[in-house]
Amino acid sequence: MLRELSIKNFAIIENETLRLGEGLNVLTGETGAGKSIMIEALGFLLGDRGSSSWLRSGTDRLEVGAVFDAKDFPKEIRSQFKITLPTVMIRRELDASGKTRAIINSQSAPVSALASLGEGLVDFHGQHEHQTLVRPSAQLELLDGFGGLADELDAARTRFETWSRLRSELESASMSDEERRKRVELARWQLQELTEAKLKVGEDEELEAALPRLKNAERLRAMAGGAYELLYGQEGSILGGLLKAERALAELSKIDESMRPAHDELESARLSLEDISHRLGDYHDKLGADPSRLDAILSRQDALSRLKKKYGPSVDELIAARERAAAEVARLENSQESLKELEEKLAQAQKGLDAACEALHKARVKAAKSLEAKLLKELKMLGMASARFSVSVELEEGRYTRLGGDSVEFMLAANPGEQMRRLSAVASGGELSRVMLALKTVLASADRVPVLVFDEVDAGIGGTVARAVGQKLANLGQSRQVLCVTHLPQVACFGREHFQVMKEVAGGRTKVGVTRLDGKTRLEAIALMLGGREATPASRKHAQELLESSTQ
Repeated sequence: MLRELSIKNFAIIENETLRLGEGLNVLTGETGAGKSIMIEALGFLLGDRGSSSWLRSGTDRLEVGAVFDAKDFPKEIRSQFKITLPTVMIRRELDASGKTRAIINSQSAPVSALASLGEGLVDFHGQHEHQTLVRPSAQLELLDGFGGLADELDAARTRFETWSRLRSELESASMSDEERRKRVELARWQLQELTEAKLKVGEDEELEAALPRLKNAERLRAMAGGAYELLYGQEGSILGGLLKAERALAELSKIDESMRPAHDELESARLSLEDISHRLGDYHDKLGADPSRLDAILSRQDALSRLKKKYGPSVDELIAARERAAAEVARLENSQESLKELEEKLAQAQKGLDAACEALHKARVKAAKSLEAKLLKELKMLGMASARFSVSVELEEGRYTRLGGDSVEFMLAANPGEQMRRLSAVASGGELSRVMLALKTVLASADRVPVLVFDEVDAGIGGTVARAVGQKLANLGQSRQVLCVTHLPQVACFGREHFQVMKEVAGGRTKVGVTRLDGKTRLEAIALMLGGREATPASRKHAQELLESSTQ
């Protein structure tokens, strides 16, 4: 869930914070008020390409931040960025030169990390280019989820892995003696090089942690020595003065017992400072510069760097490469199965793979027919009664992967007389948004992206269809968070949270203001959406009816 979105110096937005709630959140306001700019800012935060033209006039840096629920983040990201609290703060900045900076929980992060996170956190639909559901790979995944095809997919994956392993073994066994000798030599050499490196898990971090102390040993030693001298080592030191004061208080308290607590507190403070001074002295004595240790660490980093260029970007990758090399040597040296036996096994594996992929294909075709029927029903309710929708499932025999052998493509003809086209080629943002809404409704159980954003989902509709759109958005809000930019009161009335976006002029500058509406303010806003420039008794009555009926 997206709990908070803050935007600073982004286009006409000077400094606004949006605190969102669960379920359906609606943003309303006049055209050009800045609603879609907020959606654009969220897209920038989650990895979209930035533009210095977004900078508010007179500023040299813009900033977008958001607070998400930590449970929505993958386990590996929570571990990488030490996420332990219930919420996560993400921030991205852009300066006038076009340079950006990304931060996750106070730690710098590559923009690619934000983009990767964004795909799993927020799904944008409407006037945005990065719409998850137009990608064939996502369509295949959603079809499998809709059809509940996990068992069929696992069977095909297992068959493919067996077939792939046997094919590799057969290729190794079929190679000439000279080819085998060369591959064995290469694998042995790699194994020896990686084994001699004596790699340790976490070694990178240990080396990085040790370097600053070794590089700055003399400076650290000087600072520790200086602090020690001030506390204890020189005439007129702090501890010397405290000791004299303590003795004076001891004599004083013999005469006036009321000063005994002051003496005891001073004694305790002196003992604490003595302990600190002793630790500083030990630190100073042990710290001495160790050029040989520094050289050893730098040499080790250089050696690891050379290995990383060959085998992978981390020590973990190097360890994995060592294990692969060992397995390669064992396979090449110890394979005792004859070519005929391997060929027979591979043929059997091929039959099993063909059967598993065929079964998966048939299951996908069946699921596609069901998806088509359900989606067309949803589209009719959303004002696209003449639309045609199909799911193309094509089996490419002999071109198998772990996902089987099918290519899947969602196809749409939005109006009578139009040809069926790939969903990615649909030109109308309003049509595409409604298709996405219908898909999200049908696929709600298969797609678990926690935040859905719909921008201009109500383009070109009104009346009964608009109410159906609002109801569907509210239904989606039962299982996830929905953020919707709308111009229609029939949609806005379904929002669990309602925000009004307005442009205002202050000090000769245009800026955006966002207000959370509730009670009378919300009733008045919906009445204005119904009645034009001014709310009337009739429009207020109609607005009240809309609000009451949306909760039934």
